[in-house]
Amino acid sequence: MDNVARTQEIEKSIMKQFRRRLWTPFIQGVKKYKLIEEGDKIAVCISGGKDSSLCAKLLQELHRHSEIAFELEFLIMDPGYNPENRQRIEENLEILRIPAKIFDTDIFDTVAKIERSPCYLCARMRRGYLYKNAKDLGCNKIALGHHFNDVIETTLMGMLYGAQIQTMMPKLHSTNFEGMELIRPLYMVHEEDIIAWRDRHELKFLRCACRFTENCVLGDYEEGGSKRQEMKLLIRKLKKDNPHIDTNIFNSIHNVNLDTLPGFIKNKERHSFLETYE
Repeated sequence: MDNVARTQEIEKSIMKQFRRRLWTPFIQGVKKYKLIEEGDKIAVCISGGKDSSLCAKLLQELHRHSEIAFELEFLIMDPGYNPENRQRIEENLEILRIPAKIFDTDIFDTVAKIERSPCYLCARMRRGYLYKNAKDLGCNKIALGHHFNDVIETTLMGMLYGAQIQTMMPKLHSTNFEGMELIRPLYMVHEEDIIAWRDRHELKFLRCACRFTENCVLGDYEEGGSKRQEMKLLIRKLKKDNPHIDTNIFNSIHNVNLDTLPGFIKNKERHSFLETYE
């Protein structure tokens, strides 16, 4: 099968075989959280992984069929990938028929010199480069590929390791780039369904392209000692007894009852229930 036919099959599956599992929750999230508005110009940020690549295809399909007028730019930032990873990204762009702009940076070289919290610095630098390049292209939003599982895992990590209740937001304003927003169109899409779509079409995406973990170029996060992986395994274990655990965690962040909390933070100010207690 040539690339044109393969692309058509991939696009068709989103609207047919995977409509309920991918397209429907994608559209629900876009509408529920008002992620796309008339006149938006959105920079779709592609890392080379399965999530951001699917996000790009879903937004591409929505752009073709939506009654709302908006524009898309597809961006890929190369932080210093090795040749194999760079080639894999370019091959997938061709297969998926995504007209992405690739720009080079030296983030990996910079982070390599940092001993303390290199991953944190890398993430901040990546985000900054994406915002800047998106703004230079006239975009007012960037779209990232975080999905449903990222949301609930972040919620648990905040509670168990950060001693706070917080999560990923479906959209937020940039604090450093005025007029820019970040949106997460896959907010209601489950990772297992993304994996099923990928495997159905035998697509090979980057898993972890960090120079310091290049032994895990392809595949899923089935091994490793990260806190996020720990949350994945915990949720998987809990679901054996209650299959609705993941949905319950997700729904809980939409049903926070401040009347039952002894303390909370609003607009960076800490508040206590004693302020209104009589």
